[in-house]
Amino acid sequence: MSSYLPRRDLETHLVENQPPPLGDYNAFSDDALIRSGAVLSCGAETLQHLTDFGAACGSQEAREQGRLANENPPKLRSFDRYGQRLDEVEFHPAYHALMALGLDAGVASRAWTHPGNGHVAHGALMLLMTQADCGVTCPMSMTYAARPALSASTWADEAWTPRITAGRYDPRFVPADQKLGATMGMAMTEKQGGSDVRANTTRAIGLGGDEVELVGHKWFCSAPMSDAFLTLAYEEAGLSCFLVPRWRPDGTRNQIEIERLKDKLGDRSNASSEIEYHHAYARRIGEAGRGVPAIIRMVQHTRYDCMLGAAGVMRRALVEAFWHTAHRTAFQRKLIDQPLMAATLADLAVEVEASVALSYRLGRALDSGGDEREAAFARLATPIGKYWITKRCPGVVYECMEAHGGVGYVEETPMPRLFRQSPLNAIWEGSGNVIALDVARALGREADALQAVKDELRSVTGAYAALDRLIEPLLELKPDAMPEAGLRGLVEHLAIALQAATLVKSSEPHVADAFVALRVDRPALAYGGSAATVDTVAINQRAFIGR
Repeated sequence: MSSYLPRRDLETHLVENQPPPLGDYNAFSDDALIRSGAVLSCGAETLQHLTDFGAACGSQEAREQGRLANENPPKLRSFDRYGQRLDEVEFHPAYHALMALGLDAGVASRAWTHPGNGHVAHGALMLLMTQADCGVTCPMSMTYAARPALSASTWADEAWTPRITAGRYDPRFVPADQKLGATMGMAMTEKQGGSDVRANTTRAIGLGGDEVELVGHKWFCSAPMSDAFLTLAYEEAGLSCFLVPRWRPDGTRNQIEIERLKDKLGDRSNASSEIEYHHAYARRIGEAGRGVPAIIRMVQHTRYDCMLGAAGVMRRALVEAFWHTAHRTAFQRKLIDQPLMAATLADLAVEVEASVALSYRLGRALDSGGDEREAAFARLATPIGKYWITKRCPGVVYECMEAHGGVGYVEETPMPRLFRQSPLNAIWEGSGNVIALDVARALGREADALQAVKDELRSVTGAYAALDRLIEPLLELKPDAMPEAGLRGLVEHLAIALQAATLVKSSEPHVADAFVALRVDRPALAYGGSAATVDTVAINQRAFIGR
């Protein structure tokens, strides 16, 4: 929060040539976020909702809450003063304020309560929420993504879907049936397996029907104060998916013991934990022994959110870079007006818009209902987009930090926090090699998914000769001939081609022109390094909030 009338005229010098505080801004005034057919087609009510939410997320108050929530990270309370077991996590009030801001606005629920354009609207809400804080989007994302998994069992759908789609934040630690709304977490990986969940050792002991007690551990359990968790454990039929509530049916606390909270590089407002199940009550979701297919229903949506989270972090960093360079003078000119800086900012702006555009394209596919082609497209394009967009995030944030000069490396600015956040989405829900292997499996097993992506690329052939040269070999792709060592390069080419195709269809011509020039025709290893000629003035005017 900016201070009131700080002293500028000091005894030794006058404080000048410093940017003013960013102040309040509407995060939904960004052309890259709203001038897209996917968003504009959502209708007047949704656009007004996003405009109102953008004003809230771009406010000084929300950004200050984000700072406080990260500088005062959650604390584990294992026991009370009397030695009774609690396993509770205590958060700063700013965290609760941010959770209420997002959940009450429908970040986790709107996709399911507004069919037809809900996933695109969810994407915009997630992008906006990251402008205030990234950490709180983790429990919001898991709550959003849990809905498809719950539909695998009637009991879970009936009991829990109304709770997680209520669009209300209720921080009380009481049984879920006493709350105004609920959140859902995940607890999948174990120490010995990581992404290889079939190496899990947690066991389910049958109680009758689909009810069990779990014994085992989970190495990562994000948002441990959630009202329930989806988890994997072995039973006689094999690896199954279970819903583990924080409270047992008899109203007593479930035996989920939080061993410790992770001391993470970033994402510090959100609690991530290690837990143990000591005969914890749970109920199976889906078929016995079919736990991975049950949880895959959730994974596609969390990977969509990884794309959105990375795009949102990049956008937030770019807001800061534009603001600083527009108000800082060096060598008798504003930084933003100097050709090298203008070219670098334009390169970054094009990267961000391409990431946002492809993310919205995935949202539109998720909104398509029973359209088999769109569903097939989403199955392959989701891991492709997740792989590439999340990998671009650290480089973009670093360049935005560098645009500030030395002050960007100082903790008083938001840049170090954004930089620490920037690698997260590339690691969560499958790191790079895991995602590349998932793409390979989809290519080999789902001919309709590969065909849908090829159709998407074929629809823009002829627009640019350089893009045609990139797309042509992809249209001849034979996945069985692709060696594992070359998968990363293949996914990269597919992602860039899909971003280009999306921009050609949904963005301003000068943005598509610039993307093809900078990423396809004359790419450089560093932002601002391409020799391509692009309309930097138009691109930077489009991207600069506060122009």
